[in-house]
Amino acid sequence: MAELKQERTFWERLILIDRRVIYLIIALAMTLPFFFQMGLPIPATKEVQDIYDHIEALTPSDVVIISADFDPSVSPELLPMFDALFRHCLKAGVKVMAMSLAVQGPGLIEPVIHDAAKDYNKTNGLDYAFLGWQYGFTLVIMNMMEDLKQTFPVDYYGTRTVDLPILQGVETFADYDLIVSLAGSAVYMNWLLYAHEPYNVPLACGVTAVSAADVYPYIQSGQFLGMLGGLKGAAEYETLIEEKRMATMGMEAQNWAHIIIILFIIIGNIGYLIIGRKK
Repeated sequence: MAELKQERTFWERLILIDRRVIYLIIALAMTLPFFFQMGLPIPATKEVQDIYDHIEALTPSDVVIISADFDPSVSPELLPMFDALFRHCLKAGVKVMAMSLAVQGPGLIEPVIHDAAKDYNKTNGLDYAFLGWQYGFTLVIMNMMEDLKQTFPVDYYGTRTVDLPILQGVETFADYDLIVSLAGSAVYMNWLLYAHEPYNVPLACGVTAVSAADVYPYIQSGQFLGMLGGLKGAAEYETLIEEKRMATMGMEAQNWAHIIIILFIIIGNIGYLIIGRKK
């Protein structure tokens, strides 16, 4: 009887554990990837693979525009996408141009651009261009389809775009070989309506995980050639370019947290059944 009473007390205490203890354990689980990595494989889905293959097939004279159309609230998911895509373009040797339709976008991606350029020994204006931000959303897209340099008279650093060697010969939509919009809202639809539909510019997007389901119909219709969905999509792209960085680390943290949560669910259900049976 004493053993049964002691066992019952253990399970009761375990079920009634202070939630602050649970939060502390979850916090510890989120920090484990910085010291112990599980190394679980992250295979690329077709939507991610198609973007990678498209960029791989481009030549050094081809142009990729990556538009960071997001703010800090969704940057944990979308900034790793920009990092992976920008690095891939530098690695592939294509002309890559970074811009944003969100006023806070340039400040978020500037450090990422700087680090990537340093790692690959690339020069601004020669190997890539950082166009910055312009107000107008749809108006910006429509104007840059007709005249890129007039839409962005100067780049993010104040240099005249007509003086940038990388932009020589890049004028209108006919010179764009891929546009990727990274957005935490439906901003990517502006690119679809005002770049892809009237001009047939190849288009891809990166969105938060909760928004990914909304994009699949456009992928199935061929309007988007691919999509990065959430942190997992960014981690998949890092796998393809063989650089495990922000997204892969984030996925490791999610894996540990999910394992802890699953264990809590299992333990809670076992304790509930045991206590219920004894009662």
